[in-house]
Amino acid sequence: MQMNYCVIGTNDMDAATRFYDRLFDRSGMNRVSPSERMTYWLGEGSAFAAAIPFDKQPATNGNGTMVGFSVGSPEEVERLYTLAIALGGTCAGEPKLRGPRFSAYVRDLDRNKLCLSD
Repeated sequence: MQMNYCVIGTNDMDAATRFYDRLFDRSGMNRVSPSERMTYWLGEGSAFAAAIPFDKQPATNGNGTMVGFSVGSPEEVERLYTLAIALGGTCAGEPKLRGPRFSAYVRDLDRNKLCLSD
């Protein structure tokens, strides 16, 4: 079994799109916006999406929920962490070696937690 997509909620699609467009700029993931309430970034064998909740209730971040991205190297972890903070994200764990992986944790503009690891 392979996970094929992940969807996070947003309360501001324009801000989320700007944040993830910049964060995914060098990742090979391409943006597709099939509707006003959802934007996808499609990569090889996977997709990531930001969506305004279908039930029209406010989007909230999940306590204990996290999306992990394998970015290829400690240098890319550092670059993306720094970029995410510059784009308005917040630190949830500075870049460092954690067990066998070099990783960092950030929260996006809607406080969704992301892990960036080598």
